Amino acid sequence: MKFSRILLLLWLTLSEAAPALAQTRYIHCGRLFTMTDERVLMQMTIVVEDDRIARIEPGYQRPPAGVEVVDWRNYTVLPGLIDCHVHLEWEQNRNSYSERYTLSDTESAIRGVVYAERTLRAGFTTVRDLGGRAANLALRNAVQQGWIPGPRILTAGKAISITGGHGDYTTGARADLFDPPPGFEDGIADGPDACRAAVRHQVRRGADLIKVTATGGVLSLARDGRLPHYAEDELTAIVRTAQDLGVRVAAHAHGDEGALRAINAGVHSIEHGTFMSDLTLTHMKNAGVWYVPTLTAGWAVSDSAKNAKGFFPEIVRKKALDIGPTITETVGRAYRTGVKIAFGTDAGVFPHGKNALEFHYMAQAGMKPWDILRAATTNAAELLGLENEIGRIAPGFAADLVAVPENPLDNIRTFERVAAVIKGGKVFANE
Repeated sequence: MKFSRILLLLWLTLSEAAPALAQTRYIHCGRLFTMTDERVLMQMTIVVEDDRIARIEPGYQRPPAGVEVVDWRNYTVLPGLIDCHVHLEWEQNRNSYSERYTLSDTESAIRGVVYAERTLRAGFTTVRDLGGRAANLALRNAVQQGWIPGPRILTAGKAISITGGHGDYTTGARADLFDPPPGFEDGIADGPDACRAAVRHQVRRGADLIKVTATGGVLSLARDGRLPHYAEDELTAIVRTAQDLGVRVAAHAHGDEGALRAINAGVHSIEHGTFMSDLTLTHMKNAGVWYVPTLTAGWAVSDSAKNAKGFFPEIVRKKALDIGPTITETVGRAYRTGVKIAFGTDAGVFPHGKNALEFHYMAQAGMKPWDILRAATTNAAELLGLENEIGRIAPGFAADLVAVPENPLDNIRTFERVAAVIKGGKVFANE
């Protein structure tokens, strides 16, 4: 018995002292876009150790005995893609306006598990979730802890909105259904003091950033999507409070005046930006504010409004009709003006897993292929403050990779047929 105890203690001591062996993979890449420059490298090997890129070597290097080889010699390999605007808790459908009364937070979270894996397998290894019921916080944590497969998630928790504005889920409902009405804990805040409290509450709950609805929206039951919703002092209170707490602010803004107010208040990004004027775009460029256009969502709602009878309530249908073409024209002007553009789709407004449609719409707006690729990699990483972690294939960066059949410089729609994904060193194959 005494001898057995000695052996056990010796084994525990050696186990604690000896470092765990790294799991190494050699990835053979036919074409490689590292996104550190504009070169396309041919026949390269990426060496991954655990969840990090260890090195990149020319040729198809032979690994040591026992080391796994991932054969992507027939594919183009890029950094894992980044979508800066998703809503993982829900997906727009004919029942969406009644589901807000019938679905529980738990059911939303369970649906989010499905949508998260779908997004990952579509090649998106990092996403920014811009608001839901706050089940997105639990979803983020579950992915981080390895309980479920999904992209790296940065989430805003609940968006911050004015009473009766885009984001107020009680708009259009019977008054007695919500008594007392939602307050700052639910993201509904009027006046600078309530706005400060709303920001602090979301950060206390674990939000990675703040999302404010600076104007009306398309899918909410408020009658106008263009009007500004927050006054300058309220927006300033939101941005300064967020800055004090070390988080950034994304502003939903369709209308020009609301977007301009948000830019002047110091937000980090404008989402949608449908009706922005040339003057506002110039202010945006000069202030260094990012633009996340969400073209796919714009075209999806326009298509449903025109072709799917009864899909939207009439008040929503009228607002949705021309959103796609209008955003596309705005993105073209923003691009020519030199505004910084990051990739974002508003997935959830259309089916999750179809995020790559955005590449096609960005090309239609006049963006060059290299700039589109940057928008979904290096630019998006910078917007998220993760430019030293993701968005490139380089030693020390996260082992997030995507393999597609063709060279995206020749066919930008190749991202719609992702063959395989590596996130944090783990392989997810679609073929």
